Amino acid sequence: MPAITYQIDPAHSHAQFKVRHMMIANVRGEFSKMTGTVNYDPENPSASEVSATIDVTTINTRELQRDEHLKSSDFFDVARFPLMKFSSKDIAATGPASFEMNGNLTIRGVTRPVAMTVEDLTAEAKDPWGNMRRGASAKARFSRKSFGLEWNVALEAGGFLVGDDIEITIDVEMIRQTPPDAAADSKP
Repeated sequence: MPAITYQIDPAHSHAQFKVRHMMIANVRGEFSKMTGTVNYDPENPSASEVSATIDVTTINTRELQRDEHLKSSDFFDVARFPLMKFSSKDIAATGPASFEMNGNLTIRGVTRPVAMTVEDLTAEAKDPWGNMRRGASAKARFSRKSFGLEWNVALEAGGFLVGDDIEITIDVEMIRQTPPDAAADSKP
């Protein structure tokens, strides 16, 4: 069986992040627009590939002033770098529905290797319109400074306003793509 190609459904997928604020609490936010392709080989997961793009301009932390600051050149600099991109390099099964995925993440024009844990790969299910879908969740943790997101303020009591470690959680719903030759073969 060849690899199955899926498109990430932007209407049912999103990326969330959390970062420590003032060394005391986590602030969470999300990016609401994500696209991408998953080529999944169920018989040989290591032959699978994932590429995803997140529209950084859709950042939302439920605080408009903070969102505008995050979009500025102090952080994501969305005027110059509106997209965050991930491309897998290797994938290894760790269970029947879980994987370790290594790849390259690009933020602000800086590309670094990132390891992701993929969980909850669901079985395919047919939606009401006849499309085959499946879902999955992935998590990664990395240093924001390694991507040039270095802005910070030292606190009087010690520590910094914004933590260095970022945790990102991605939930995707994918739609199976019909191979062009299969679509042609089904025509009368």
